[in-house]
Amino acid sequence: MRNFDTFGYYLNKYLTVYLPGQRGLSVNSILSYRDAFTLMIIFLKTEKQIVPERLPMSFLTKDLILEFMGWLENTRGCSISSRNQRFVVLRTFCRWLATENPEFLKLSEDIFSMKVKKAPKPAMTYLSAEAMRCLLSQPDSSTTDGLRDLVMLALTYDTGARVSEITELKFKDIRFATPPIATLTGKGNKTRIVPLLPQTVKYLTEYAARCQLDISSVQERYIFTNRSSEKLSRAGVKYILDKYVNAGRASNPVLFPDKISPHTLRHSKAMHMLQSGVNIVYIRDILGHSDLNTTERYARADTVMKRDALAKAEITMPEPVISIPENPLAFTDHCIEDDMAEWLRNFSTKK
Repeated sequence: MRNFDTFGYYLNKYLTVYLPGQRGLSVNSILSYRDAFTLMIIFLKTEKQIVPERLPMSFLTKDLILEFMGWLENTRGCSISSRNQRFVVLRTFCRWLATENPEFLKLSEDIFSMKVKKAPKPAMTYLSAEAMRCLLSQPDSSTTDGLRDLVMLALTYDTGARVSEITELKFKDIRFATPPIATLTGKGNKTRIVPLLPQTVKYLTEYAARCQLDISSVQERYIFTNRSSEKLSRAGVKYILDKYVNAGRASNPVLFPDKISPHTLRHSKAMHMLQSGVNIVYIRDILGHSDLNTTERYARADTVMKRDALAKAEITMPEPVISIPENPLAFTDHCIEDDMAEWLRNFSTKK
């Protein structure tokens, strides 16, 4: 069997050549693809006792992918949403295979005939304005770490940014002059410009001064770093958020939902803008949604706004004329109701 007939050959080319070179995907996007294939390697080894390094492409079939999907749900305990994300990665991989070699056209057609599994949509979680104020009051801004945490929470909320957009922010992405703005790089390497509140800029300026940074000379420096001066990771952002959510919950448990993630701050910003009467098209642009339908879910989620709208639309109804029957009991009846896995772990998009 030739090396270029193997799963490993095509996977290497897909991750290192096609995704970064032809698709131009960001590092985070490529790593999410890598994670899907890492899980598949684990599945092949543990469930099929197959060493994937020399796996012939003929072994990749619709039935195998269906087994893999079942394993993700039943053995790994993945949610339907996570299962579907892994499936989409494999489906796009198979579509690319067909462009590389016509022999894989049948495989591509088989995989594209499969549908993502329907899953119940979870209720959107967001913080009230009072909860957001409580959260931002938790960091001790008299310390450098506390000020960094306050800046990170405030900037995440103010910009409605995704956590990946926050961790990638550099000082060059902030314009401190009036009007202040942040340039965010989101999904698909798309950039968008978001206005900043004066208070957020004040926090940023104070943070730079506290760290003894000359903003003009540290343009390429990541804004949020750990104690090793390395870029703060997603896990680091989550850890910091959890720390202050727990502190806020201790003082006022009613304010905070059970599950809160960095994305909750993004949801909160969108809901607060909507409740303030901001046009939904503008909210779409702030959040960087490509489809207005995605933004409209915030309007569907806000029960407070629905109640207010119904109250405003209420009209005065005439009182009904009630006729009491001769026999009050007459209505009674009607009233009842080391290998490829190691390579994937070490995989990097750096040249």
